[in-house]
Amino acid sequence: MLFSFRCTLNLKEILKGGNCLQISLFYKIRFVLLLQLKITYMRPHFKPIPPDNSKLFQAVIQETEKEFDYPWHYHPEYELIYIQRSHGTRYVGNSIENFFDDDLVLMGSNLPHCWINTAGQQQPARAIVVYLKEEFVDETWMQSCEFEAIRKLLILSGKGIKFDRSVALRLKEKCNGLFITKSTPLEKLMLLLTILQELAQTSEYHLLCEQGFSYELNPSHNDRINIVYKYIETHYLQKISLADIAAQVHMSEEYFSRFFTKVMKKSFFEFLNEYKINRACKLLIETDKQISQVCYASGFESIPFFYRQFKKFKACQPSQYRLNYQKAAF
Repeated sequence: MLFSFRCTLNLKEILKGGNCLQISLFYKIRFVLLLQLKITYMRPHFKPIPPDNSKLFQAVIQETEKEFDYPWHYHPEYELIYIQRSHGTRYVGNSIENFFDDDLVLMGSNLPHCWINTAGQQQPARAIVVYLKEEFVDETWMQSCEFEAIRKLLILSGKGIKFDRSVALRLKEKCNGLFITKSTPLEKLMLLLTILQELAQTSEYHLLCEQGFSYELNPSHNDRINIVYKYIETHYLQKISLADIAAQVHMSEEYFSRFFTKVMKKSFFEFLNEYKINRACKLLIETDKQISQVCYASGFESIPFFYRQFKKFKACQPSQYRLNYQKAAF
């Protein structure tokens, strides 16, 4: 708004005493500046991690009234993220899952990811994020026998590791301990190694990208995938055709289909159905809607097709999924 206001003032001055050439030149300059502003806004692809005193790791608390800052992005640092308070949809590589409080995930270097909060949450979103820098995984000391378990854990994190909530709760106090101001840098490093060692020893986890996820670091791909994510989030209740989504990223249907499958290692419609099933899971957990209501409220038009897709992605029927959650919660 400030930029637009200043341009208006300048235009008034030109109109008072300027000629047609000056006015034309003004509009051309204004158009170029606005175009540059738009291009800058449209490219949130690589997330540089701010420098810190430690060359080994950086721990930060992210707390915001709005959604988490970055869309689908990557960085060379390994990342351990503990969502202490928030819920929404988590994207890691080609994985789509719901997330809730006490969501604990470890991701390898350059594995694309983003957490998108559900709108209208009553409390600010809060997360502990630990970045493991390249020096942390230096081959010199990570090849030593003392770090064998942690080394294997970091290798596995290339597929994305989601730890069970019970693991997160056990480590909650230790994760918070990384921010005790009176602790020395060495004490914090030792605490972090303890956390990673416990994660390396647990079997309470599942991999987010079972087949692995090899990603070509291309900024234009990131922009397009982010557009696809946003379009699905706002249109999943409607019937989305290949032509609809291809038009959003200015591609032909055939080219988009090849592009999406290459980047995400699954077809667009498989991805879309998986997204809808995760919406259904959220409704099964948070509401007492009947299964048929959940089916239509998550964007499916056919109940038999909904059941088949639910079985495919969750390996059980919707009623059993709800029952399993209730048993675990209570």
